[in-house]
Amino acid sequence: MPRHAVRRFAVLATIVLASGCGGDEPEPTGQTSASPPPVQSTTAPSSSAAAEQGPIPGFGPAESVASDISVPWGVTFLPDGAALVAERTTGRILRVTADGQQSEEMTVPDVADLGEGGLLGLAASPSYADDGLLYAYYTTDDDNRIVRFTLGGEPEVLLEGIENGETHNGGRLAFGPDGMLYAGTGDAGDTDNAQDEDSLNGKILRLTPEGEVPEDNPAPNSYVYSLGHRNVQGLAWDDDGTLYGVEFGSNEFDEVNAIEPGGNYGWPEVEGVGGTDEGFLDPLVTWPTNESSPSGAAVAGATLYVAALQGELLWAIPITAPGRLGDPVPLLDGVYGRLRTVALAPDGALWVTSSNTSRGDPLDGDDHVYRFPPT
Repeated sequence: MPRHAVRRFAVLATIVLASGCGGDEPEPTGQTSASPPPVQSTTAPSSSAAAEQGPIPGFGPAESVASDISVPWGVTFLPDGAALVAERTTGRILRVTADGQQSEEMTVPDVADLGEGGLLGLAASPSYADDGLLYAYYTTDDDNRIVRFTLGGEPEVLLEGIENGETHNGGRLAFGPDGMLYAGTGDAGDTDNAQDEDSLNGKILRLTPEGEVPEDNPAPNSYVYSLGHRNVQGLAWDDDGTLYGVEFGSNEFDEVNAIEPGGNYGWPEVEGVGGTDEGFLDPLVTWPTNESSPSGAAVAGATLYVAALQGELLWAIPITAPGRLGDPVPLLDGVYGRLRTVALAPDGALWVTSSNTSRGDPLDGDDHVYRFPPT
């Protein structure tokens, strides 16, 4: 019986109701990923096919809509429903449609394939239909930076000087319901950065779409929205506006935090729970690092989904109330190997990227972008 299986059956009913219808990239542990089941199709499902229940409650069977990608990292969606996918190691941006068409749109200049760095987060402007703007977080030889551009255009630097490193570059970008741009950064391997209020590292940052400091940020003239983070790679909001930050632990615990403006989450003084007596905020969910190494996150209905690298699975976490989470349920356990990113498409489908070509045991056609249609 696969690992986590007993627990899965005990709590799976909770997720069906809730869904509404140690290190960051550790070396392989010797476990071999199971071969994936046959992909259903590379075309959009018919209504009858979409009604078939897949391995994720509320979603149909997986479709591989893109393959042979080198570490697909950031995923964002355009008004026509197509996705743009960031290829971390090359700096390429690929256009991927729900029916499996895959094409190269551009290569972002000056991207450095540095350890865990490269072309990372990608976010389309909330006003993309009018302004055509994209935002990216990427590593250069000198730093990590946030830029904006139109497809094929020259990037405009909005924020530079985020320290880079072989590890802990963070990189997730997402627009919040307030229209502001949020970025998760890592401590770049220097733990002191996380508690340094003058450092951009080990933080969640908040910017205006023009790259300015919002007037209502916690500290005047500072991009820092929260601090005390080790390596944030997942950002997602529930329907009530609560921001969840997903964070790699070191040797003990990975975390999901409910992010409060100005909140301090304790790294490196505390890993996991137990920091409230010192003025730190405790996580809502923790895992031993060998079970998770969580990266991307998305909310669909009343469920927070978190993609896990070393865990080689997708965590489904019930949102029981604003800012409150239930017990995580493991899905896709070992089926597609290491999972990097999960994103909710405008049509309600869940998109998941694998990350087996950088580490782990690549499966046939890796890396993939998988689409799970809504049922």
